[in-house]
Amino acid sequence: MEDLTEAYANAAHIPGAELFPPRWRALAAAFRASLGGRARLDLRYGLAERNRFDLFLPEGGARPRGLVVFIHGGYWRAFGREDWSHLAAGPLARGWAVAMPSYTLAPDARIAAITAEMARAVTAAAAEVPDGPLVVTGHSAGGHLAARLACADTDLPAQLAARLLRAVPISPLADLAPLMRTALNEDLRLDDDEARAESPALRQRRPHVSVQVWVGADERPAFLEQARLLGRAWAVPVTVQAGRHHFDVIDGLADADGALCAAVTGADAGASAPDRG
Repeated sequence: MEDLTEAYANAAHIPGAELFPPRWRALAAAFRASLGGRARLDLRYGLAERNRFDLFLPEGGARPRGLVVFIHGGYWRAFGREDWSHLAAGPLARGWAVAMPSYTLAPDARIAAITAEMARAVTAAAAEVPDGPLVVTGHSAGGHLAARLACADTDLPAQLAARLLRAVPISPLADLAPLMRTALNEDLRLDDDEARAESPALRQRRPHVSVQVWVGADERPAFLEQARLLGRAWAVPVTVQAGRHHFDVIDGLADADGALCAAVTGADAGASAPDRG
């Protein structure tokens, strides 16, 4: 059976890949410091050490238009909410509150358990912002988790599920079966049953939830196919953003006038034409 480790290796194919994580951390720390009291940090949603989220509130004490939840990537094995705070800038400028949760990383948790943690995190964050719609987005493994929250079989309280307006999975993993043929599975410990159960492309989406899949045109072919697979399975648009790779495709979320931020918040800022390929 073919080893697919190289097909899902992102950093090896991005020039200067090693510079991105420290840059993200520095931008995130500076952004948190700039918000003062508008950043509510280390809020609990569960008992595990990483069951925490940060909540960022719009300027001026105005009632948020709604809540955006951003879920980080890292193949379910790396990073945390502290690395991505700066990406809240775009939705905040548009009047939305933004929550960013961490989750227990593999191998300490399997993917099904992480999905359940994200359901609890979204429930807790939504309780802090009780009015307005809920939007879930996330990148890579976080894109998978955002898509799982949009699946009809993911357990959410009925009132919360009714608030879930939109999901924007960014560079998501939609079919987990190929990951069983990579070195990643030493930590993920996926088997056939869990891969099927946790693959959004094999689940039904909540019929009332609008979904737009987002991916960079310069990403690995495997990620382009994963994004298009979810688009086909759910009959939803896929935006393939020109000139973006796996590490910079998320940058547009920080730009209030950017197409990705517009897709997440529902504003029209000239988003790229959908690719149904």
